[in-house]
Amino acid sequence: MTPTRCPCCTGLPYDECCAPLHRGARAAATAEQLMRSRFSAFAVGDPAYLRRTWHPSTRPSELALDPDLHWYRLDVLATSAGGLLDAAGTVEFEAFHRGPGGRGSLREVSRFLRGREGWQYVDGDVSRT
Repeated sequence: MTPTRCPCCTGLPYDECCAPLHRGARAAATAEQLMRSRFSAFAVGDPAYLRRTWHPSTRPSELALDPDLHWYRLDVLATSAGGLLDAAGTVEFEAFHRGPGGRGSLREVSRFLRGREGWQYVDGDVSRT
């Protein structure tokens, strides 16, 4: 089922926010927009998009999403660079989930690079709560 509101918590409809990025109809303009679209890909179960937007130097050979984990909220805490004229940037966020073991969250400072393929996720420093 496709969500009405975008899972990335912008308040926009999914079809106007992250869905066009997931379909490849447009590219993320900023590192934050890419990070939000990647969160939405986790929420809607789109591992192909996650792999496409992962930098080749750190991209895993396989990616399986946990079907029992439901990602439901994203808080962007800080950004550094990653704008329209930047080649690199970071986004700090906290993503909230629930599953068979209860509720939890993941906090990460993610690093992004922009090249010929557009913005791509490189890696991040993660802490789970």
